[in-house]
Amino acid sequence: MMLLELRQLSQNFLKLKNSPYRRYFIQTCSFQHRLSFLLGSRGVGKTTTLVQYLLDHASQDIYDPSILYVQVDHFQVSGIPLYEIAEQFYAMGGKLIAFDEIHKYSNWSQELKSIYDTFHKLKIIVSGSSALQMHKGTHDLTRRAIKYQLLGLSFREFLELHYALKLPSFSLADILRNHERIAPSIMDSCEKLDQKILPLFQNYLDYGYYPYFLEIQNKELYSLTLEQNLHTTIESDLASIYPHLTGTSIHKIKQLLMYIAKAVPFTPKWNHLKESLEIGDIRTVKTYFKYLEEAYLIRSISKKNTKLSHLDTPEKVYLDNPNQMHALSAGQPNKGTIRETFFLNMLSAQHQLTLPHQGDFLIDDKYLFEVGGRTKKFEQIKEEKNAFLACDDIETGLGAKIPLWLFGFLY
Repeated sequence: MMLLELRQLSQNFLKLKNSPYRRYFIQTCSFQHRLSFLLGSRGVGKTTTLVQYLLDHASQDIYDPSILYVQVDHFQVSGIPLYEIAEQFYAMGGKLIAFDEIHKYSNWSQELKSIYDTFHKLKIIVSGSSALQMHKGTHDLTRRAIKYQLLGLSFREFLELHYALKLPSFSLADILRNHERIAPSIMDSCEKLDQKILPLFQNYLDYGYYPYFLEIQNKELYSLTLEQNLHTTIESDLASIYPHLTGTSIHKIKQLLMYIAKAVPFTPKWNHLKESLEIGDIRTVKTYFKYLEEAYLIRSISKKNTKLSHLDTPEKVYLDNPNQMHALSAGQPNKGTIRETFFLNMLSAQHQLTLPHQGDFLIDDKYLFEVGGRTKKFEQIKEEKNAFLACDDIETGLGAKIPLWLFGFLY
């Protein structure tokens, strides 16, 4: 009876949560390993990705008994051990099971280990908060599982989703080498819909990183929803993953996030932060920083070739993406910081970024970038090799001057 009810619940979710739009991840990742973790921040589309993968496995048949979607924090699932669900499902011929929101389940690591070790032909996909650490549970799963990170929408995906376009992605090497040809082709696709690329890019920076922008057409309501999700990430997700956190600790972490939001980009001074936020010791401040970064609420970047952990000596700290800046800023966010945040967010998906002695960002120890507006010049990096400008407010570039928006087509 339990399995019948869970199947009916699964079918309802498969019907409700499916989407015709397929993001970069579902098109490029096959979840080949028998136990896979899909991690991502709240609202980036983990549930939709799980549902699409399950339906792909079942030839789009929501009634196929070989698949099962389980929302771990649903009230009908509460109190049922995950092992018991997997056991009954496997006994009835189940082949692929997905556990969504696994961080809400207190004994997740032990039960997943047991499921993996017992049912050798069962494929398991698990979703959870970005902050979930596979080695943090009571049983280390790092040798059994593969971890994947689902990012928010790229600018390319925002355009595809919003305007039903079909646009290609490009490697960084492609953009550096061929941006003068690539940019006009993308602009032509947009202009056929009577849309200009620069206003579209501004819309993306304001409200385009999270797929739920389609459901929330009002910009102010979108920012309010995002702000609430950021607070819920700390209050609920972090608290689930780190149950030792007290109400006071949660409050201090939220204070730290708001402090960072007002000051980005900045170099943290641990003593100053400790005193300003009235936190007991520097080690605790660094731990709170680590939690925020694990949850994809902030990004830290360090100097080139540093031998120390970037969490010990971060040179600059940003929010994770430009939408967060709009959601957490009391006024209009600094445009220069928004540009740098966008560039850091997009490039970090596939590349290593560090802070150079000259310029803004060094990519993979090879490409040097300055990020700025349309009038940005090469003065600071004119003597450097492989130096480029990523410039906002220009539709197309020339030579080593590349439109900033084009870096939203890396995935």
